[in-house]
Amino acid sequence: MFNVQNLKNHFPILSNDSSLTYFDNASTTHKPKVVIDKISEFYSCYNANVHRGSYDIAEKATKEYENSRLTVSKFINCKPEEIIFTKNTTESINLIANSLSENILNENDEIIISEMEHHSNIIPWQLVAQKKKLNLQYIPLGKNGELNLDSFKSLINKKTKLISITHMSNLLGTINPIEKIISIAKENNILTMIDAAQSISHKKINIEKINCDFLVFSGHKILGPTGVGVLFGKKDILKKMPPFLGGGHMIKEVTMEKSTWGDIPYKFEAGTPNIAPVIGLNQAIKFFKKIKDKDADLHLRKLSSYFFSELKKIKNVTIISPEGSPIIAFNILGIHSFDLTKLLSTYNICIRSGHHCAQPILKKYHIDSINRVSLYYYNTKEEIDFFFKKLTETINILK
Repeated sequence: MFNVQNLKNHFPILSNDSSLTYFDNASTTHKPKVVIDKISEFYSCYNANVHRGSYDIAEKATKEYENSRLTVSKFINCKPEEIIFTKNTTESINLIANSLSENILNENDEIIISEMEHHSNIIPWQLVAQKKKLNLQYIPLGKNGELNLDSFKSLINKKTKLISITHMSNLLGTINPIEKIISIAKENNILTMIDAAQSISHKKINIEKINCDFLVFSGHKILGPTGVGVLFGKKDILKKMPPFLGGGHMIKEVTMEKSTWGDIPYKFEAGTPNIAPVIGLNQAIKFFKKIKDKDADLHLRKLSSYFFSELKKIKNVTIISPEGSPIIAFNILGIHSFDLTKLLSTYNICIRSGHHCAQPILKKYHIDSINRVSLYYYNTKEEIDFFFKKLTETINILK
């Protein structure tokens, strides 16, 4: 039986401040004590660089770092050498875009993304498209907040080399049918990249099953530390790709004339990595696997449904997220989102307002700014009730 209070007790920020109503989990999740303790343990007990020293604490640090790579690989079902640590999802996508543009993507090739993407899955492709004279195509966003597969198919031609798509929208909460999209891409020999930053906490990721070429996410979206991102890439493709950054540890040999690169994944991990967050991610995933079960999923579905039912009672509300999603984007007629969130914050209620790094979506709906609530497993019905009590008071103040 899922016990939300027992879960909350694992999070110092939630147990230290019982008045906190945190509904901004799509931005970042809180960190359980085991993750915080593991980071502290590294700095307190075996703080040393990895892959370099042969003394005891350096070897301990390296072992812990590589154990995290192994944990991540098992979590999404791929080979450890196919996991590259970056600083976040954004850097992972930039690495893929820039490296592919060096020797795999050529002038006039086409890349397909969608109007649903986070800016981090738009701008890197725009930059390499400008640099290499590539063409970007966008899958349009339908009125129901979903992507149309027929529209996707119509964009494919002989010049299409890659599709980069979000698994779950950070603003709408829409889940895209990535297995179908990847299957269509494979039929046409098109590379696929999946942005799993939002879905990693909500959907089971099985690389072998979905058969994508690349997949990226951030540790802080799944109870882990900030500063660590994960990039999965198929081994055969990674071997063909040149490094994104140059520096220490990513080489085999350096001479005055030229340098040669190390094996994967190390040729993509130049310099001293963000060791403590990588080690902390190991604990985060282990903790997540313990708490993420059918009962936890049911709890979150019930919370999401309840939130929607209460939100629809509010006068003059516009909701653009699909019903049942743990990510709910809404506006209230006549009240600016920034005013609403600022006043709610006086009650220690944390929701986000703005464009959410998803301006193409908002332009589709002819709005500039919107409120977003994003629920997680440690949220409660009581928090939702408190939210709507204070939301009603806030609306009356701002009328």
